[in-house]
Formats: sequence, structure tokens, C-alpha cells
Amino acid sequence: MNTVLFDLDGTLLPMDMKEFTDTYMLLLKSHLESAGYEAEKIIAGIWIGQKAMIENNGMLTNEECFWKAFENFMTDGNGKMETKVKRKLEKEIIKFYKEDFGVARYVTSPSNIVSECIHILKEKGYQLVVATNPIFPEIAIYERMAWAGVDTEDFSLITTYENSCYTKPNPEYYKYLLKVLYKDPDDCLMVGNDVKEDMSAKHLGIDVFLLEGNVIEDLNTDISEIKRGNWSVFKEYVSNLPNLNR
Repeated sequence: MNTVLFDLDGTLLPMDMKEFTDTYMLLLKSHLESAGYEAEKIIAGIWIGQKAMIENNGMLTNEECFWKAFENFMTDGNGKMETKVKRKLEKEIIKFYKEDFGVARYVTSPSNIVSECIHILKEKGYQLVVATNPIFPEIAIYERMAWAGVDTEDFSLITTYENSCYTKPNPEYYKYLLKVLYKDPDDCLMVGNDVKEDMSAKHLGIDVFLLEGNVIEDLNTDISEIKRGNWSVFKEYVSNLPNLNR
């Protein structure tokens, strides 16, 4: 094993996913209403777009897939929004991420031990990847990484909705990672807190580690044989990994 894939929400950035999502949506709703938009319809469209990304068959990027479904919903089935209307909304959403999204960091629980583990792995020569579910734009993912206290430069790949064509737990998402990283399954370890989305990597032969603390359960998945533990246990685990630089 020479490559560690990390989930972001609930893993690199400890959080209660429901609390975070609720806060995020309230902040977005408030921002859009202040800007004069019909916030409830836009948020409904965002959920439609997210569903489309989850069902993406790889023919479009997740970004393209999102906007296709979102625009169709916003135009009541007429396909595309007017270009200037779409661009104005895109600018407003970017403004939201730059100005208001940061308030949501207060419902997350960043921990110094996360950056300590990243440092240990980097020092030992392991390749690191942020394998977050790519349903957010890069600006939102990079912002949450900053909250977690991890440097984007430490990771050779960060999956976003701009650079991905699949989402977790679709096995094609992990096949895509292996392809772009030029890795075999036994080269990799997937670390995450979501049993269904993250631990499904094991079906491709990728080793997995269930990060406890904010576990999202899946009653249909047997986790009895899966490595698991909190960040302290994971730190001990990575401290005992071989140094690849020797």
C-alpha cells in the first residue's frame, strides 16, 4: 500500500452530516433571499441536480450533469436557462461560498490530529488523495479543507464536481480514481466514516479503514472484518506503517 484516499465530510473534517447540511441550506437560503432570488425553488433545484449527479452514468462531468438537471427544473422542463440569468446565479452562488458559507464551519469539529496524521503519511512517502463525494464545486471543497486545517498542496488529487463523472458509492468512482492515479487496488487504502459510500471501495479490492466518531451506518453492509477506530487509533496505525522513502 502506497496511497491513502480520504473522505472529507465526517472524516478529515469531523462533523454531524445532518447538522452541517441543515446549516448549509439555511445559510444558502438566507443569502439567496437577500439577493432577491426565489430561494426555495433554487434549493429544490439543487436537490434535483444532486440526484442527477448520483445517477450520473459518466457521459458528463458531475458539473454538467448538475446544471443540466437544475436548469431543466428551473425552466419547468424547457431545458436551459437564459445564459445571462444562469451566469448571474452562478456568480451569486460563488459569492455565497466566499462570503457566507464560512459560518457553517462552526458546526464542524476540526482536530489537530488530522493534520498530524497527514504529516506522518507525507513524511513516509505516501501519496494522498481527497476522495470526497464530488457533488460540490471546487471552491466549496477547498473551503472545507481549510476548515479541517489541511493543505490542498499535500494531495495529488481532490475530487470535485468539475473533475469527476461519478459519485460514491458507484464502483465506477473508485475505478476512475485507480485509473487517473495509475494505481492497482492493493496500492490503496480508503479512509472514511460512511459505511455505504466509503467502505464500498473494498468491493474493488481496495483496503478500507472506518473512521469512527461520525459514522454513517448502512445496515446492509457487514463491517465485522473492517479495520476501524477514531483518529487516535488511526494515528497509531499510520505511525506503524512502513517508511516508503527507505
